[in-house]
Amino acid sequence: MSQWKQIQQLEIRLLEQVDYLYDDNFPMDIRQGLASWIESQDWDTAVNDESMAGVLFTNLLTQLERVRSQEQNFLQRHNMKIIQQQLQLKYATNPAVMARVISTCLREERRILSSACMQEQGPLEKSLQNSVAFERQKNMDNRVGIIRGSVQLMDQAVKYIEDMQDDFDFRYKTLQSRESTDRNSDVMKQEVTRLQEMLNRLDFKRKEILSKMDVVIKEIDDLMTSQLNPELQDWKRRQQIAAIGGPLLTGLEQLQSWFTLTAQSLFQIKRQLDKLGELVVKVTYESDPIPLQKPQMEERVKYLIYHLIKSSFVVEKQPCMPTHPQKPLIIKTGVQFTTKVRLLVKLPEVDYQLKVKTTFDKDLPPGRVRQFFILTNNTKVMDIEDYSNGCLSVEFRHLQLKEKKYINGTKGNEGLLSVTEELHSLSFEACFTVQGLTIDLETCSLPLVVISNVSQLPGGWASVMWYNLLTDEPRNLAFFGNPPRASWSQLSEVLSWQFSTFAGRGLNKEQLTMLGEKLFGQHASCSDYQVSWSKFSKENIPGKPFSFWMWLDSILELIKKHLLPVWNENYIMGFVSKEMERALLKDKEPGTFLLRFSESHLGGITFTWVEHGDNGEVKFNSVEPYTKNRLSALPFADIIRDYKVISDGVVPENPLKFLYPDIPKDEAFGRLYNSQPSKVHPYIPSTLIPISEMRSNASTTPRSCQSPEPPMTPGEFDMLNEHLCFDIDTVSLHYCT
Repeated sequence: MSQWKQIQQLEIRLLEQVDYLYDDNFPMDIRQGLASWIESQDWDTAVNDESMAGVLFTNLLTQLERVRSQEQNFLQRHNMKIIQQQLQLKYATNPAVMARVISTCLREERRILSSACMQEQGPLEKSLQNSVAFERQKNMDNRVGIIRGSVQLMDQAVKYIEDMQDDFDFRYKTLQSRESTDRNSDVMKQEVTRLQEMLNRLDFKRKEILSKMDVVIKEIDDLMTSQLNPELQDWKRRQQIAAIGGPLLTGLEQLQSWFTLTAQSLFQIKRQLDKLGELVVKVTYESDPIPLQKPQMEERVKYLIYHLIKSSFVVEKQPCMPTHPQKPLIIKTGVQFTTKVRLLVKLPEVDYQLKVKTTFDKDLPPGRVRQFFILTNNTKVMDIEDYSNGCLSVEFRHLQLKEKKYINGTKGNEGLLSVTEELHSLSFEACFTVQGLTIDLETCSLPLVVISNVSQLPGGWASVMWYNLLTDEPRNLAFFGNPPRASWSQLSEVLSWQFSTFAGRGLNKEQLTMLGEKLFGQHASCSDYQVSWSKFSKENIPGKPFSFWMWLDSILELIKKHLLPVWNENYIMGFVSKEMERALLKDKEPGTFLLRFSESHLGGITFTWVEHGDNGEVKFNSVEPYTKNRLSALPFADIIRDYKVISDGVVPENPLKFLYPDIPKDEAFGRLYNSQPSKVHPYIPSTLIPISEMRSNASTTPRSCQSPEPPMTPGEFDMLNEHLCFDIDTVSLHYCT
């Protein structure tokens, strides 16, 4: 079943999350009309490959044209034509942006499908949904709108005062121009009285507008303190969670709107104060409120503008290597990485080009030995992006790190931290002047892990997950000096995200419980059980030469590269102990088998099947785990189909009949079998057949059947051929004693 068909079967609550994914950047009409084609393309690779993204963009427009030409409904055809035109305007010059949008939507769909498998949401996801509650956003929209309305009314009030003052000024100068003999007349006295009334009215209006300004400025100050800054911090926290596989990061456009509207209100108030200053030059008087109150109000407005713009300088895209788009915040020396910063405020004017400079490890913690510098150009100019509503941003696409040379040949970390526990930071700085106000901008990335060898990637990703799971501090580079513990409820949710991100389907409650038992035994059912960093990533599992995370990461790699179809069909039980395995199989039909990951091998999968003896004795048989080397030669579904067992000279047969609990093997895996190779003359086609030898040793304990390694020798082949009742001259057998 396609991913889109699965999506359409979700309950309303989850469908609302799906609806939130699609907008003008990627309309749902396209997702619906081109579902199969979209899912068959490699959008993840296209994100970092401009030429591939261009080809996909062209193909998408072609597919849209094909669907539009077949559409019978006139209105639908019209709508699709509009969509085509909008896509061309948005992405023709930068198709990689379109690839990123579609890749993100597909990934988030998989996460939503994964969450549907779990009986309840994890604590992190619940907290994130609460933090972006619709009511709070609605309140923010209303409040920003009210402020904008008040500022617009103040514009009208200032204009009214200007007109009133011009009238007063004209009458006053007219009165002054009259002959001195007329000044004692009754008409003159009436005119003086009228002027005094006008001045009193002008004074009242000046005090009134200043009072209104004061109220609005306080309202903006409170808005920034109590709502806008917390919303920004909430977005940054959600960015952390999204970086480690959590829910799709959204809300930046909304934040940008709030920041820009608030900034526009402040700039407008600043212009209004400037206008009042001009009015004072023309007309002032004793106890004039403008000279008394304007300077203080101007300082407050400048202060708010400064801090609003300064806080609006954010890292939109955290540093990430294009080779590992789903593992941001890990940088390998000598490998290019990308990052992007954005200014959330749409500026009315900038006096010169806004240059952004990047610096690596600007302020290192004391005692840090490993140091790096940016090898490539580290300065770029911010540009206005068409699809960001006029806001400034800059993307660094070709940054590269190099490690500094060390005095006396010493190198590396002399402290207690490992390479993957050392945290680093990428800083961004800029300075510009807007409306006479000079503003220094500075922001930094989330902490980074720098590796020199790809073998350090799993350890680096463990550090990235642990940091961003447990703290919202933007730059605690000494975090792993004393890393906090994680509750199992937190950690299990993040582990499930890893499977939904890298393998397409997350873990259900039963699988997470099995993982918990693997990590800390009987406490697995306790969601508040605390897991230490060392137990998760550094200490070896008892009796094994690897840690819990290394074991789990190797399974993720195995699924991603060799088991995706089987995993996404939910055919792999995965995490189950041998004891539980026997309990599940003992009452099942002979030949019933289940698939689980090896507990003794890194990145291994095995299957166990049950047999019943003539005397009712239950026997369990487990094949030696298949690892990436073996699965590279033969797809796992074909192994299930062709697997044979030789036992005491009996003709080889496939003991695998039913996938647990009772699904016929071919019904489960039939769609995943590779078709038989076509004959290519002059060669006779060959087929790899996995065979295990089972020696007679009656026992109710699992018997280990070694899985195939090298092809058998010609002598072994002849001996086996004598005992078979069919011709295998065209079949290449694998056999292992």
